[in-house]
Amino acid sequence: MFKKDPLQIIPFSSYGTKSHLYLKGRALEDENINLEKTGWFNLLINSWNRFETDEIRNTSLKISLSNDLSFDLSSDAEGYYLLDESIDKEISGSDNEGWLSYEIAYTAVKSSRKIQLNNRFKGEMLIPRNAEFGVISDIDDTILHTGVASPLKWRVIVNTFFKTPHKRKALEGSAEFYNLLHEGKSGQLSNPIFYVSNSPWNLYRYLDYFLKVNDFPKGPILLRDFRTPFDRTPKTELAHKYHEIHNILNTYPEMKFILIGDCGEKDAYIYLDVVKQFPNRVAAIYLRAVEHKRRMKRISNFVDQIKEIPVLIIEKREDALEHARRFGFIA
Repeated sequence: MFKKDPLQIIPFSSYGTKSHLYLKGRALEDENINLEKTGWFNLLINSWNRFETDEIRNTSLKISLSNDLSFDLSSDAEGYYLLDESIDKEISGSDNEGWLSYEIAYTAVKSSRKIQLNNRFKGEMLIPRNAEFGVISDIDDTILHTGVASPLKWRVIVNTFFKTPHKRKALEGSAEFYNLLHEGKSGQLSNPIFYVSNSPWNLYRYLDYFLKVNDFPKGPILLRDFRTPFDRTPKTELAHKYHEIHNILNTYPEMKFILIGDCGEKDAYIYLDVVKQFPNRVAAIYLRAVEHKRRMKRISNFVDQIKEIPVLIIEKREDALEHARRFGFIA
């Protein structure tokens, strides 16, 4: 019972350019979380291990890329690593969709500690290519039903802690819509999809698995730090989404973006602020309807005030497809 768990590194999918690297992940002990386990007790243990993380703090790491680039860095006090750096020469080696692979490894741990995957952990960074526009999408209640609008948010607890990711269903038509946006009007493009959520990084693998089994386009998943009930620091939900969306638009200044969210939280207000701060950069806004009459009426009235760009509240998949075709986003 006193044996230490093996070490692992979880690289988060990220994004950058041919001259700027933005690589992020986390160094942790491996708690042996099986995403396909069933039964309420196993799911509860999985959820406990997912949030009760044993971080590998302030430890030395090394990132290696295929074109003989390497970087030494350290994890922080919560086990996170971040390489946010411009380089002099163009980065090469990305695949047809623009994904650049890299390896990250521990460089200073005790020889007695077991390290998974022979200390070779693979990460990826997206460098968009062959794209006409990008898509920035929320996850919760936009493509994945969470119940965030339910009283006391009890459905969020049930869905997150007592359902495996392959049992979670995508909202109707969302995967088809995203794949069409990814392929563009010609059907031959690789428009980047960025998934931005207020969910904590602890759910990264859970959400990554959900996107894969439901056939969503591959894209960077951008989450936030986990807050405990005892955390007295100011809430940063809005700051997180603002920061991520602004960073994406600043990273690709020549690209326009479609913003997709839902009517249940604050997406409409965030997206309108982005429209005002980034003139001529937002091509359209899509907001999925939620089952909350007062909230829907308030959002509908708010959306009516947006005149700069096309905005659609999605009641059913056919509306989104027809609208996107009319504006030339999909075939």
